[in-house]
Amino acid sequence: MAFGIRRAELQAWKKAVSEGEMAFLTHYWLDERFPACNTVTKAGCADIDKLVEWGKRYGLKREWIDMRDDYPHFDLFGKHERDILLKEGLRNQLERFNLL
Repeated sequence: MAFGIRRAELQAWKKAVSEGEMAFLTHYWLDERFPACNTVTKAGCADIDKLVEWGKRYGLKREWIDMRDDYPHFDLFGKHERDILLKEGLRNQLERFNLL
């Protein structure tokens, strides 16, 4: 279950992904499979080759791409989420969701 984002943020992420940009969307998230994680960041791009190459920089595998809903993305959570957001310069997301 996702919460903590505004509709405009989701629409902006979808637009950027559709246009072949690397786009990031962090939100609160509850999933019983991952009880220690309360946020997830979707790192998406409709250009699959670009997304795969981006993911390789962080040790992410092509088969981990979520292809659902025409918005291909990696789901980042836990230590990987924090480390990647830092490396991508997205400190505002870390601060907003208390991930520092």
